[in-house]
Amino acid sequence: MKYKPTDAELEILSILWDKSEASVREIHDVLSQTKDTGYTTTLKTMQIMFSKGLLSRSEQGRSHLYMPAITEKETQNSLLSSFMDSTFGGSAKKLIMRAIGQSNPSKEEINEIRQLLNELENKQ
Repeated sequence: MKYKPTDAELEILSILWDKSEASVREIHDVLSQTKDTGYTTTLKTMQIMFSKGLLSRSEQGRSHLYMPAITEKETQNSLLSSFMDSTFGGSAKKLIMRAIGQSNPSKEEINEIRQLLNELENKQ
C-alpha cells in the first residue's frame, strides 16, 4: 500500500467498506452521529483520499459517489505488518502473545485460534 490511511481516513474507509459507495453527504451523516465534524472537513478529507488513491469516484449528477479503492483485507494486512515490524520487531509470536495476554478470549475464540494454529502447522 502506497499511503498509510490516517485514523480519520480509516473511519471513512470503514463506512465505505460497509456501503460499497456513498456521497460525501452520506459519509458525513454517519460520521456526525459519533463526532462533531463539519461537512467541509469530510469533503476535504475525501478529496485528499481520492488524490492519494485510497478512494475512487464517479459522477452522479452534480455530486460524486465515492468507493474504496483499497480493500479492507489489504489495508488490515498492511497496517498489521507495519505495526508488527515497528512495535514487535517483526515477531508474530510476540504480537499474538501480547494480544491474547491482554484480552480474555472466550472458549469459542480459543478453539478458533487452536484450529488456525493446527491449519498453519499442517501446511508445513
